[in-house]
Amino acid sequence: MTIQTPHPGPSASIPVQVAFDRRELSVILSVYGRMVAAGEWRDYGISCLRDMAVFSVFRRTAENPLYRIEKRPKLRNRQGMYSVVGIDGQILKRGSDLKTVLRVLERKLIRAVE
Repeated sequence: MTIQTPHPGPSASIPVQVAFDRRELSVILSVYGRMVAAGEWRDYGISCLRDMAVFSVFRRTAENPLYRIEKRPKLRNRQGMYSVVGIDGQILKRGSDLKTVLRVLERKLIRAVE
């Protein structure tokens, strides 16, 4: 007796959820660690959704996030899948290279240290 499996349709390639991989998290946590050491950030949260992954940064746990680092794979061939979004929802930087996108936060670190 053979069991037939349904033919995978176009939705078979869509992941159940989007997440940051180890390399991406290493880059993000490197910036996060420096900002914590500077006293600017104190907490973070990670959300893995169906169409995007979000790393949210907080000054205090009970507040709204200061910044959101978003990964949207559907935008890979357009503006780039990584973006940094400010507290007001404005996109501060978008691109296909995570390190380049996170430089907008590095500038804020330099100002905080001065």
